[in-house]
Amino acid sequence: MTDYQGAVPAIANALAKRGYETLTPVQQAMLDPALAASDALVSAQTGSGKTVAFGIAMAPTLLDDGERFERAGAPLALVIAPTRELAMQVNRELTWLYELTGAVIASCVGGMDIRNERRALERGAHIIVGTPGRICDHIRRNALDMSELRVAVLDEADEMLDLGFREDLEFILDSAPDDRRTLMFSATVPAGIAKLAKRYQRDAVRISTTTEEKQHADIEYRALVVAPSDRENAIINALRFYDAKNAIVFCSTRAAVNHLTARFNNRNFDVVALSGELTQNERTHALQAMRDGRARVCIATDVAARGIDLPGLDLVVHADLPTNSETLLHRSGRTGRAGNKGVSALIVPVNQRRKAERLLAGADVTPTWAHPPTADEVIARDQERLLADPVFEEAPREEEQELIARLVGTYGAEKLAAAFVNLHRAKNAAPEDLIPVSLDPGTRKPRDGKQGDPASRPLTPRGDFGPAVWFSLSVGRKQRAEPRWLIPTLCRNGDLSKNEIGAIKMQADETYVEIAADHADRFMAKLGKDRMMDRGIRVTRLDRAPDFSKFTRSLDEEAPRRDGPRMDKPWKGKKFNDGDGAERASLDMPSREKVAGDSPRKDWKPKTKSANADRDVRSLDDEVWGDPKPKGGTAKAKPGRADGGYDTPSKKGAGKSFGDKPFKGKAAGKDSGSKPYSAKGRAAGGPKKFGKGGERAR
Repeated sequence: MTDYQGAVPAIANALAKRGYETLTPVQQAMLDPALAASDALVSAQTGSGKTVAFGIAMAPTLLDDGERFERAGAPLALVIAPTRELAMQVNRELTWLYELTGAVIASCVGGMDIRNERRALERGAHIIVGTPGRICDHIRRNALDMSELRVAVLDEADEMLDLGFREDLEFILDSAPDDRRTLMFSATVPAGIAKLAKRYQRDAVRISTTTEEKQHADIEYRALVVAPSDRENAIINALRFYDAKNAIVFCSTRAAVNHLTARFNNRNFDVVALSGELTQNERTHALQAMRDGRARVCIATDVAARGIDLPGLDLVVHADLPTNSETLLHRSGRTGRAGNKGVSALIVPVNQRRKAERLLAGADVTPTWAHPPTADEVIARDQERLLADPVFEEAPREEEQELIARLVGTYGAEKLAAAFVNLHRAKNAAPEDLIPVSLDPGTRKPRDGKQGDPASRPLTPRGDFGPAVWFSLSVGRKQRAEPRWLIPTLCRNGDLSKNEIGAIKMQADETYVEIAADHADRFMAKLGKDRMMDRGIRVTRLDRAPDFSKFTRSLDEEAPRRDGPRMDKPWKGKKFNDGDGAERASLDMPSREKVAGDSPRKDWKPKTKSANADRDVRSLDDEVWGDPKPKGGTAKAKPGRADGGYDTPSKKGAGKSFGDKPFKGKAAGKDSGSKPYSAKGRAAGGPKKFGKGGERAR
């Protein structure tokens, strides 16, 4: 005896055909006869079967005690969902649930061809499923007739308010008949939902099936503490260890989704991406690839955190920590649905542990704090799966007997087993070695409240480093080498801890690193024959400590420092800095000495008078580096002169010189008697015409 006999007969038959034996609490609550004509405000945890629940709830109102719909005309029911993916999923669920009733179901979602939707509305439909914005568009264009509407359903109502759809929802509900039923389904009931329900519902029945002790019963939460540089490697090991039929990896940004998708594709994972920048067609194909088995891993932003239901989704990985506890619950709710078990794994860098603890406490979740699966654990799990592979239980077919006998006779059992193992490993990504970190939350740097370096032990004075071997790395300051990423790279590639790395001497194109003598051989063995680390860094072992004195120039050998701009390239406001790899100004350029403590000279001395303008200019001998440009047409040093000298004033016109710029509004050549900017004035040395106005501002 099934527990859904109280449903409309056509709906009950559809549930039986689908294989339903028992209903979830929220679905069972919708069978209450008291709800047959009432509004309802329902809160239930994600994955509890709310779509089937409101499908059961609205059936008596739509069918009028009958079993099949009449010819489709104006819509009788309207279901509003926050996202396109959720709307399409609701459409699929209602399609099989109302299959025996002859219902015509149409969708109106953003990103799809609005002309096709309009034609479907013109042909008639019993149930419309859509997103708020697109439904509003059809109502405003008189394509969606709301006059016959009997039931309006708001699915994930709290999410729609969070996404800013309040005005659209109010417009839609105001357009519907006043005597309709309004069913609101939500994971939570914040103040905004309560206010909306009070305005648009009449004597609504409040139903809550969310209980604190059962909210996370089917989801195992694991917080995996990793080094910040090991986040991606930890995700790879987690995916390989659990080997879920379907898995979702949540990222905080679209850029992170694109990066991980490219990385996992290169690592032989069957992966698809899901983010807001994709078209609706691309998003639909991505989800379909997950459903039919062509892909097993979906890299997604929080656009997929609500309402997406993928069969066999056993693992959720939080590559980036969510922004709040509610998002954590909705992300995790993609697994552990409808009584199935699932794992929600948070990748927690050690410097974000406190944030993770706050999120988990806010979600009322007690996780298991652990390290990510190591490479050895992944390999051990692979061997278990290989030995338990159902392929060994299958009896060989008759047409294969001859080939099997030839293989055994040619290669023998041992070689065949080796080939089988190699084929099994080739289809999987190799696991990653991870930097060991401490699970002790107290290992933090003092005062600043930040956690310790991932490769560090508890912070204690180092003291004498002891015997060591020097290594040369093919990266330096010019390649943006920094200890903050160089040390983790050494630890990860060379199987070292931070305490086994001594002094680091960084030069322009090379870096010298001191490694404890007891670990030097292991370090080289770990790098392999090519002696390469990540980022293409080549490692060379040195026989003795390098002579660092040759890398230090004396002050007498350095080119003279200048306080003014560089002459070999335009000055961009950056001062010279020793060791930054930038070339100094050429030594054959004129030198200017500056007395310590002196400020730039401002004693401009009248030297001569320009024939083009009645203003004072200074002598070249008085020029000081860094002074403002004088207001006269004085010749200045021209970069690139081979002899290091200065250009002489032009012979065309009296006093015209290189770099002379007329003042705005003053006509040069006035003293010569020529008209400003005329041909005669230019012949006499006047400035050329600049632009339409014949003048140029300084």
